[in-house]
Amino acid sequence: MSVLIFADQSQGKIKKAAFEAVQYGAKVAQKLGTTATAIVLGEADNAELAALGNYGAQKVLHAANAKLNESDSGVAAKVIVAAASQEDAQVIIFSHNFDGRAVAPRVAARLQAGLVTGAIGLPDTANGFVVKKTVFSGKAFANVNITSAKKVLTVMPNTFALEPTGATATVQPFDAPVSDADFKVKVSKVETVSGEVPLTEAEIIVSGGRGLKGPENWGLVEDLAKALGAATACSRPVADTGWRPHHEHVGQTGLTVRPNLYIAIGISGAIQHLAGVNGSKVIVVINKDPEAPFFKAADYGIVGDAFEVVPKITEAVKKLR
Repeated sequence: MSVLIFADQSQGKIKKAAFEAVQYGAKVAQKLGTTATAIVLGEADNAELAALGNYGAQKVLHAANAKLNESDSGVAAKVIVAAASQEDAQVIIFSHNFDGRAVAPRVAARLQAGLVTGAIGLPDTANGFVVKKTVFSGKAFANVNITSAKKVLTVMPNTFALEPTGATATVQPFDAPVSDADFKVKVSKVETVSGEVPLTEAEIIVSGGRGLKGPENWGLVEDLAKALGAATACSRPVADTGWRPHHEHVGQTGLTVRPNLYIAIGISGAIQHLAGVNGSKVIVVINKDPEAPFFKAADYGIVGDAFEVVPKITEAVKKLR
């Protein structure tokens, strides 16, 4: 019996969210008195794999088949189910990112396992297996008791701070039970954003809305983000009008983010946007409208013209740095 964690990688590098999932899985394994095993699909450097031990994995199964680098969720689920069977895993853990949300339900269906998505707390095993998650777009919490023999969880990124242990994991090859017939969906092209921190992994995000009046003024957001070492984001109307690319859109219909600091510039704070950012640890709102709904959710608010306020904040940050 063990806890199995899917550690997803991109271009051979383990994602930050995967380290968080492995650490979470290791703590679950400790509560259950068992061991934590990670599985990585596709080509990855051996040092990257061994580094998963730094966050609690005792063993890493590596399915190094190059076809798994960009395989579809159905193939990934088949491999993970096979690994769960080999390891007699009763709990399988994913990050609540694109890959995890696509693969976890398939794994749960194949294993007839209970599924909880977006876990934000370690399971309470005192009376069952109770997992805490957010519901109603983050307005409330639910404590879900999984009663099935096998359990599948996805863990909300940026919920738990990483706690390196200095250990390394043992890496073992895993012969993925796949054939050419499994690859019915062919991935012909993958477009990735290079040189930027993925929004779901960013610890600081500077976001802009229609209050910036046009794409020509986006330098305000970028300058502050650069000074803070932050990622940039935007509201849906900004993405829909083509001011910014859609991969920067956060909100109910975009990405859900949970940074340590979220700075919203010229965003009114409609409920659809709040649903994607209200897990942020600290929210700062800059808006000239004192009645903007976002101020009700903000930890700190500045009522003022962004074109006057933001440059001053940027300069102050540069001086502090």
